[in-house]
Amino acid sequence: MATERTFPDSFIDEDPQKALEELNDALKGDADNAEWICQRAYAHILLKNYSSAVDDAKRAEQLKPSLPLAFMRTGIAEYHLNNFQSAHAAFTKGHQLDTSDNSYEIWIKRCEEMLDEMLPNSGDTRQAPAAPNVKHDWYQTESQIIITVMAKNVPKDGVCVNFMEKELSASIRLASGDTHNLHFHLLHPIIPEQSNFKILTTKVEMKMKKTDAIRWEKLEGEGQESSIKHFNPNQYPTSSHYTRKWDKMVVDISEEEKNEKLEGDAALNKLFQQIYSDGSDEVKRAMNKSFMESAGTVLSTNWKDVAKRKVDASPPDDVELKKF
Repeated sequence: MATERTFPDSFIDEDPQKALEELNDALKGDADNAEWICQRAYAHILLKNYSSAVDDAKRAEQLKPSLPLAFMRTGIAEYHLNNFQSAHAAFTKGHQLDTSDNSYEIWIKRCEEMLDEMLPNSGDTRQAPAAPNVKHDWYQTESQIIITVMAKNVPKDGVCVNFMEKELSASIRLASGDTHNLHFHLLHPIIPEQSNFKILTTKVEMKMKKTDAIRWEKLEGEGQESSIKHFNPNQYPTSSHYTRKWDKMVVDISEEEKNEKLEGDAALNKLFQQIYSDGSDEVKRAMNKSFMESAGTVLSTNWKDVAKRKVDASPPDDVELKKF
């Protein structure tokens, strides 16, 4: 008996257009194969054919209602079409079918945040104003931990931050006049004198210098329940149980943030993202392979060189690479 052909995510990632063509050919002989239709939806997502992706993903749902991945594909495509309510419903259903995949929770949260932003302001002046809902996230580079507080138009003299070896406390005066306070007991020590903060028009960034060049699994230490989420600007939730670097579906940053003058690691990250976005398929493959194999210490755009060897880690001279 012939083995049924498979189209894994890795195959589609490599060349979405080629994968789409091969899936079209395969479906000519088996038009009701839910798994293939679901993977064709993924190819459409990578090619930004979001309407076609929705059609395929919903078709896969109908053919196989027990297939969680079909609901993930539907949700991602609807999200990119700004249909956040439909996306939320799809992610919720998919999560019910597969509770082990935490990426559903991330997507559901993103949909809820977008829906909150779309709610009109209430015209009922009899109600007391709600407490400010200030969103936070954090991410890390090889050398820094960056906490971002999403608060617009914070006064230039409205931020006070106290960096300590294993603690961070901050007081932020919002444009509304309210004060937002933060206090974290950090998982690992930092170097206070090499840490700083910056006030931008859309946010406040607090950058903490790592004492050791290691990956932090979380922001706060044992016994600390943190409401601040981890966000890596070079990763994005995917339908698989792993994360991809330099993902093809990264959401565009706002026009206001694009126009901000970035410095240091933020400027470097933006440059790498632009190179990846504008690069050929070979450039993207080279960046993915070199970054992942070198534990984030090498980023090459030369596919001919990277394709024929394993890229070894190459940390800065003053940094000791620690495995975890």
